[in-house]
This record gives sequence, structure tokens and C-alpha cells, in this order.
Amino acid sequence: MNELIDIFERQIAATDITFVRSVISTINWNARLIGIRGARGIGKTTLLLQYIKINLTNELNKVLYVSLDNVWFNNNRLIDLAITFEKSGGKYLFLDEVHKYPNWSQEIKNIYDTLPSLKVVFTGSSLLEILNSRADLSRRAVVYEMKGLSFREYLSIETGVELNTVSLNDILENSSDVSRDILKEIKPFQYFEAYLKFGYYPFYKEEKELYYLRLGEVVNLMLEIELPMLRKVEVAYIPKIKQLLSIIASAVPFIPNVSKLSQKIDINRNTLLSYFHYLDEIGLTQNLFKENTGISLLQKPMKVFLENTNLMYLLAKENTNTGNLRETFFANQVSYQNSINFIEQTDFLVNEKFKFEIGGKNKMNEQIKDLEDSFLVLDNIEIGRDRTIPLWLFGFLY
Repeated sequence: MNELIDIFERQIAATDITFVRSVISTINWNARLIGIRGARGIGKTTLLLQYIKINLTNELNKVLYVSLDNVWFNNNRLIDLAITFEKSGGKYLFLDEVHKYPNWSQEIKNIYDTLPSLKVVFTGSSLLEILNSRADLSRRAVVYEMKGLSFREYLSIETGVELNTVSLNDILENSSDVSRDILKEIKPFQYFEAYLKFGYYPFYKEEKELYYLRLGEVVNLMLEIELPMLRKVEVAYIPKIKQLLSIIASAVPFIPNVSKLSQKIDINRNTLLSYFHYLDEIGLTQNLFKENTGISLLQKPMKVFLENTNLMYLLAKENTNTGNLRETFFANQVSYQNSINFIEQTDFLVNEKFKFEIGGKNKMNEQIKDLEDSFLVLDNIEIGRDRTIPLWLFGFLY
């Protein structure tokens, strides 16, 4: 265990707390068992280490952070580590990358049930299943979803200006006033294009010139390691999934024709539909359906977007479609705390009530003028009026 403690102490010493994600304040850190799920590369590890450095520095002798992909676990069990740690006075155990550890859910359940004085926080892939037949953690763990940087968070990093989140209701009811208040602090269009290209994953700050190389590695690990490990996808099919992602990236936007697509990439219909489902689960795409409930593995999505705009520039490079880019940004930022669905009359239905049509600054409101609770969301405008709202403002929802 001493070698794990040494690694943890070095990591804490190197952890920067200059900028801390706002999600840190939404988590109930007092809970005995906390799970944080999210796609690879969005900052889960940093969040844990920052929380420890900010809140538990005076109790570091009672804290241990470990990543379960450490080779130490090749010959040692997690449950034994927890027992030894608790006996030595440990109170806070942070477990990263739990999906890399076989039988993780059963052992965490045992830790929870047998070591009541120990608080445990664990992170894992978006594919992490908290409820399964062997160890039901759903009744024990408080689970949070984590996404990449919002446009607001990116602006705070780039400008050093602390910017508040804005609720969806405030955007819909007072967009002009809210926009003017923000414009007193920053000029969003100085940064918006850069955010769309490389502002979603926090590691963009490290070596910007290598950003797409690193993002490509992240995507490959999700496809080549996590999907086969957690969803039993055959490795031989991974090139076809990559081909599917490239098609989605350059679409206008992508409305799947399952029959044609299954012929084009040479896989059967049911397999293709399951891939759509898995890509959404893992955080590489976002599927839109007409309804929220009862979505099955083999249900065809009405529209498919990449999960964020940075992936579009990685996979489609210069072939990104402007309309798809705008809709992808909107879907990504809005869906974090709201339901979002396909609707025939406009581009999006949000919270089963509000209808949104997305477009450029010259788009007219003909499509929504007779629709109740409908709004026109336009790119390349700083301030809207009436039912017209600037697209960038939806980047302040979280």
C-alpha cells in the first residue's frame, strides 16, 4: 500500500487548483458512496484530486486516491486494500477508473456494507453499469454524470473572469438582458470558434498543437478498449464503427437511413442499431428520439449528432457542415441538464415543451411564428430580441 500512497502524494502535490469545474459544487460529498461517470478525457481524475486538495489537505493521512488500472492490483484485491486502509485510520477512499478492475461493483458493495466508517468516491466510464445482477449499487451510490467543459467554463479559463451559470428559464425569458450583462465582461465571439474546435476537453491547455492527436487517442481507447471490454463489441468491427462516426461527423446533420447505411458499411441492421446505442452511451454521439421513455437497444434514432463539436473537427476535419456544427453545440450544451428530443416542426424539443429552430444570423422566424413556446436560436449575433436568442448563450447553462 505504501507505493500507492507515494503515488497519491506526488499527484496531489502536482494538482493545480487555479480553475475548478463548477460540477464540484453540485456533488453531495457527504454521501457515503458517490459515483462519477463520464467519457474519457473530460477531467474526472482532476476533479477528484482538486476536491481532495481543496477540502481534505488537513486530513491527508486519512485520505487515499488510487487508480484501479495500476499494476499493483494485478496481485492485490481492492477489498483488502480498503480493509487495511480503514484499520490504519483511513476515512476517505477515492477510486479512479473502476471499470478497469474485474468485479469492481461487487467489491465496492462489500466495502460499503462492511466498512461503514469509510467514505468512497469512484469514477468510471460512461458505460459503467451501477445496476447489475451481481451487485446492485443503485440503492447505495449517489451517481453523477460529468461532461466536458461548457463554453462558459472555457471562457473562464481563457479570460480569468468568473462567469455565472444561467438557467434555461432566464435564457428564454430574459436573453437580451442576460446577454448584455455577459457582454460587459467578455466578448464571446473572440473565443467561440476556438471553443468549437478545441475547447471541450480540459487537456487542451496542456499542448494545444497536439490536441487532435491526443483526442484521437482518447477516441481510439474508447472504441478499442472500453467498447469491447464493457459491451463485448468484437474488435474486428471497430473500423466499421469508426467509419460510421466519420459519416455522422460530416452530415447535414445526420438522419440515419438504416437500410442504406447497413449496406454501405456492411453490417446488419440490428448490429448497426446497437452500435448507435453504444456510441451514445460511451459519450461519442448523441441520439435524438421522439420520446424519452422506453428507448430500446434496437430503436432507430431520428437524428444522430457527435457528442461535441471538437469531435467533428477531429473526424471530419475541413468537411464540417456549419448547420450540423450549430446543432451539435446546442444539443451538447442543453442536454446536460434538460431532456432533448426530435420533433418534426423544428430542430429540437426541450423538456417536452420548448421548440427550437437553429440557424445563421439571417434566418427568419417563419418556421416558428405560429408555434407556441418556440424560439429561434441564431449564430453570429451577440444579442437577441423577442423569441430570438443568440446560440452562444446556451453555453452558459452549466
